[in-house]
Amino acid sequence: MRNALIMGAAGRDFHNFNTFFRNNKDIKVVAFTATQIPDIDGRKYPSELAGEMYPEGINIYPESELEDLINKLEVKDVYFSYSDVPYPYVMGKAADVNKAGANFIMLGPDETMVKSTKPVISVCAVRTGCGKSQTTRRVAEILQEMGHKVAAIRHPMPYGDLVKQKVQKFESIEDLKKHKCTIEEMEEYEPHIEAGVTIFAGVDYEAIVREAEKDADIILWDGGNNDFPFYKSDLEIVVVDPHRPGHEVGYYPGEVNFKRADVIVINKIDTANLEGILKVRANIRNLNPNAAVVDAASPVFVENGDAIKGKKVLVIEDGPTLTHGEMKYGAGVMAAFKYGAEELVDPRPYAVGTIADTYEKYPNIGVLLPAMGYGDQQMKDLQDTIDKVDADLIIVATPIDLGRIVKFNKPTVRVTYELGEIGTPNLKEIITKHPKFKK
Repeated sequence: MRNALIMGAAGRDFHNFNTFFRNNKDIKVVAFTATQIPDIDGRKYPSELAGEMYPEGINIYPESELEDLINKLEVKDVYFSYSDVPYPYVMGKAADVNKAGANFIMLGPDETMVKSTKPVISVCAVRTGCGKSQTTRRVAEILQEMGHKVAAIRHPMPYGDLVKQKVQKFESIEDLKKHKCTIEEMEEYEPHIEAGVTIFAGVDYEAIVREAEKDADIILWDGGNNDFPFYKSDLEIVVVDPHRPGHEVGYYPGEVNFKRADVIVINKIDTANLEGILKVRANIRNLNPNAAVVDAASPVFVENGDAIKGKKVLVIEDGPTLTHGEMKYGAGVMAAFKYGAEELVDPRPYAVGTIADTYEKYPNIGVLLPAMGYGDQQMKDLQDTIDKVDADLIIVATPIDLGRIVKFNKPTVRVTYELGEIGTPNLKEIITKHPKFKK
């Protein structure tokens, strides 16, 4: 039996374990390492989920201890199992592993994709922040209009009690409270709930899809962190961002999505420059010429936008888009410029606790406040930071109504955005003509 270590971030790593390692008698997983997500290391993957081979569960360590763990635990194989990282980063980790004497391995789709009994559409992206969520909502809307009952399954965000989070089902806003969701989870689940789509998530994605199959005749995979799908899909839709041209071929596993895609959505065409759009189109022609290409915009909608004019504004944007996604602006900044804000207030001098830590870890975040909320302490730090910022107005451009979580001490306006397809082909044409989804 070979000793293995799984490098992860509380998502793909657990899924890879469940599908490939849990009952594999030739391999013993002696540890997970964790990065990207706060407060995951120092915990265990519990025995209730790990199975009979692991009665004590499996320890989760900080990734910074990787080389020591390889030597101490006599690890032969290290499996890289997280996403949204540039290729130099991946190969740097490979070099660290090889330096310590172990093999560096990445599992592929065939080893880790679960087969559903229902037709599956997957929506993924090449980077965090491309516009995957609004694309997923548009696909759900089309399927509902066709008369289908849709269940969305979201890429994992298991930041709490892993046993309790084995299978989660969200049908109402109250369910978000029941499951003690973080801001990051609510940002993904709430828009589906508001659209009347039941959403599932958790840790064990075979158990999750079996529950979802009881509720729906179509499964919609709502991918996250530019990972490739956990399920074998009948139609793979992938979103790219011309604001970051070239990222579709420079990040893992975004390029896997890009080359596998049946449909590529070029989003944000309305705000990207022509050079970026043409570079993305050239990469599609060269690397995935058989994909259908859908052009799309992400129009911004602002409640009471006139209130922005002449104000010093604090802009709050989706957290992972600014951190993992490396974007320096989003819909909130666009709204600030569109409606004539006098100044974007820099929140960094006011940041406290884990929010200050986020700016230190991701120094290229622009003059924005990322809506980080991976736990109670971080949500408190977000609240305290907002309270301290000297601004006339707050522009809230998060996918959820952040006012349900944070008590604002200043006037606010909310920004929302949806997918606006341009011309043909469009998603409705593609989905309605597909034999698997015809009613």
